[in-house]
Amino acid sequence: MIYVTRGLVDVLLDLASDADPDDVTTGLSVTPAGELEGAGRLPPETPVFTDFYLPDPGNSVNAVFGVDLSTPARQIQGRFVSHPVGELEVTKRDHLAQVVFVAVPPWEPDEDSFGAFDRAGERQPLEIVDARPPERSLSDRDGR
Repeated sequence: MIYVTRGLVDVLLDLASDADPDDVTTGLSVTPAGELEGAGRLPPETPVFTDFYLPDPGNSVNAVFGVDLSTPARQIQGRFVSHPVGELEVTKRDHLAQVVFVAVPPWEPDEDSFGAFDRAGERQPLEIVDARPPERSLSDRDGR
């Protein structure tokens, strides 16, 4: 089971909708459920996707070679991609990660528009949880 906060899903879908007809790709990170407000029913060590890194649409290296130099790889546990004119599936052009979230129009948080996939492109069970990560500053997220 893949867990993601409702707040993160809402933000990702808004990013995808705002960028349409262009696609969006961004890194995602997790927080242990024990550190979240409202995730008490999950075991404390359960990873929950809670945060994203701002996409950099002007990054030509990323656009040409598919390499994201702006975010350290060790901080990324997943990736979000939007497919404005595609199917709800992982494609060969998507940045692969252990977990890949894919969204398609009409940009709704339902199983027809938003899904989680593994590295091989197999759809994974997904649960959207009503939990919030602890308040942190931007420097906290950078590990400083």
